[in-house]
Amino acid sequence: MKIAYLADCKSSHTERWINYFKLRGHDVFAITSEINDTISVKQYNLMGGIRMPLTSADSAFRYVFSPVSIHGVRRILADEKPDVVHAHYASHYGFIAALVNYHPMVLTTWGSDILINPDQFRILRYMVKYALKKADLITCDAEHMIKALDELGAIHSKIHLVYFGTDTQKFNPKQRSMGLRARLGAIDSSIIMSLRNLEPIYNIETFVKSVRIVLKKVPKARFVIVGEGSQGVFLRALTKKLKVSKNVNFVGSIPSEEVAKYVASADIYVSTSLSDAGLAASTAEAMACGVPVIITDFGDNKRWVKNGVNGFLFTSKDIESLAEKIIYLLENKEERTRFGIINQAIIEKRLNHRTEMAKMENLYEVLSKR
Repeated sequence: MKIAYLADCKSSHTERWINYFKLRGHDVFAITSEINDTISVKQYNLMGGIRMPLTSADSAFRYVFSPVSIHGVRRILADEKPDVVHAHYASHYGFIAALVNYHPMVLTTWGSDILINPDQFRILRYMVKYALKKADLITCDAEHMIKALDELGAIHSKIHLVYFGTDTQKFNPKQRSMGLRARLGAIDSSIIMSLRNLEPIYNIETFVKSVRIVLKKVPKARFVIVGEGSQGVFLRALTKKLKVSKNVNFVGSIPSEEVAKYVASADIYVSTSLSDAGLAASTAEAMACGVPVIITDFGDNKRWVKNGVNGFLFTSKDIESLAEKIIYLLENKEERTRFGIINQAIIEKRLNHRTEMAKMENLYEVLSKR
């Protein structure tokens, strides 16, 4: 099949989808405002190199109604004639696909586009509902998102649960690197790691504020923050204000091929996100690497993590609770090991990337034959 993706190619999610179907032998190309030179497929530049953030209604309006966007996408699809168009993120690329009106069209919702954006701006609610109406098939990666899609007017029979999945051949305990741990200053100490971007929605502030409490009990603990974002300067300043900067490493963005090594080298993974659709990709990757996790009690997270069984859940912004759970795991190595073994088995059995993409491939085939 020839598959066209309308999506942010700089996203690791998009990269994984594209690479999987390319390796399966399909003819894949992308239309994006974020060209990714590491993906070796044809990429059409949607906005002439201009980056538009996906959090502002004003930016979204200009992004969607740009003549380059609508007429350009229509022309590209007319020339390429894909068997299926797959748009990712309902209120932006999904709405463009709906306006272009090329069929069959698959729409994958990511979480915030369904759970948050429609309640923030009236225009985004309209865009989402229109995209859902025009899509021939809709996928999401969380049970609780199905109800949200129903409430936004999606035709229930069009909705399919397809998890983004985790590449368990890439993410596994064998990726653990003592050399990397040494570079992070953790030769004789434990690493607590966050891999969410430094944006308000991921609430890294709570992670940073927990550090001071943890260090009172475990002074040698190392906190590693992977990622960049608009709150980078603020968060770095906060560690200095709290006098914990010596125990916190901000490593910034890392190449995709390095992610597995970082995740597997952690002793504890933490996600302080205020919103998740299904299980966050970084959480699933940590679990696949045999790492115990502490994550917010939001959305479908409780379907994957059971308190005291394979990790812990905590209430968003509850700094004391987060610190307490980190300390417990730091002081109980046997529990960390047990949680990690269970986590690896869960991801291998229930969230394997190849199994989920095989589901998607079957759906593509059915659509392309209509």
